[in-house]
Amino acid sequence: MSEDIQRLDKAVSSVFSLTRSEAKKAIRAGSVTVNGVALRDGALQVDPSKDVLALNGKTAQWRKFVYIMMNKPAGYLSATEDKACATVLDLLSPQDIKRGVFPAGRLDKDSEGFLLLTDDGNFAHEMISPKKHVPKRYVVSLDHSACDDDIAAFKSGITLDDGYLCMSAGLEILPDCRAAVTLVEGKFHQVKRMFEARGNKVLYLKRVSIGNLQLDDSLALGESRYITDEELLLLKGENV
Repeated sequence: MSEDIQRLDKAVSSVFSLTRSEAKKAIRAGSVTVNGVALRDGALQVDPSKDVLALNGKTAQWRKFVYIMMNKPAGYLSATEDKACATVLDLLSPQDIKRGVFPAGRLDKDSEGFLLLTDDGNFAHEMISPKKHVPKRYVVSLDHSACDDDIAAFKSGITLDDGYLCMSAGLEILPDCRAAVTLVEGKFHQVKRMFEARGNKVLYLKRVSIGNLQLDDSLALGESRYITDEELLLLKGENV
């Protein structure tokens, strides 16, 4: 038996981003068809990964989980809710919000770039856990240019202001007081604090990649899109 088999009302709720009560109402009204046949019993078992579900004649693709690439703008918290500030969920469609997606990791409020959102808790843990060694690459603008001694210090491990010893990190010096940093962990304000420990200041930060997946250059700030199956493999560090 397929592990994706579920009640019709649950499947309709998921596929068409309805509340469970809205899904049950649509089923009772005869507005839902499965493989072209109207079904009025929400308790019937269906397999949305194989069966074709339609609501008022319109079909939709079922996704067990969604994985979203967002080009996060500054000014938004990497959180699902906040009483005082806008969050990245405010930039998503109501359909994705209803699914319960959340940021897999975080970017500071004043930072930009690649933010991953999903409703797959196990996958999110793999992306966040330092034990998984998923690299994240950032491009920063600095108060003054980094130097070769900074490269060596990042490689050996920077000690932060609270005494935490960072894991080895990559540092590449770029023109115009910029640099690229590659981390496999994500402590609070880590990149900024690492440069502060070296007597420098981060003026701007943008995450440009997670794993082997680069941020889509066509995404404007605040825009997002679903990640493809091939890109999902890149995120996991697998060959495509």
